[in-house]
Amino acid sequence: MTIEQDDEENLAPLVRGELAAVETYKQALEKVGGIAGGAELRRIESEHEDAVRELQEHMTEWDVKPPEDSGLWGSWAKAVEATAKVFGVKAAIKALKEGEEKGIHDYEDALRNEALDAEIRQIISSDLLPKTREHVTVLNRLLQQPGAAR
Repeated sequence: MTIEQDDEENLAPLVRGELAAVETYKQALEKVGGIAGGAELRRIESEHEDAVRELQEHMTEWDVKPPEDSGLWGSWAKAVEATAKVFGVKAAIKALKEGEEKGIHDYEDALRNEALDAEIRQIISSDLLPKTREHVTVLNRLLQQPGAAR
């Protein structure tokens, strides 16, 4: 299987975004993992790890070396860590939510690219995008919990 240059150019940023999400959740969980929604945050982190594997596997199938680090996206993880340490749980959850909303935007942009591989478009529309939207719902719920005000 070969990959079109458009596919590679569109998938690499998605992989980096998912890698950044994993880093971000790991950092946030160090600070806020003990809150009532900690298990949900760990589940979301795991889903981002699954997304990384799935996208990287497709790139590997196409004989393209997938990104293995978040690159500039890693700065997001560092910002969340700093936010959590300085401003607490609610700020950390808000930062996670902003990251998820960015992920939704990135996936929606990828879906608008009709040149993107049909199989990847299907994975995004049926799996990755719905999960990312659900993550926002979970984070909104966590923001409403009394413990998030700390």
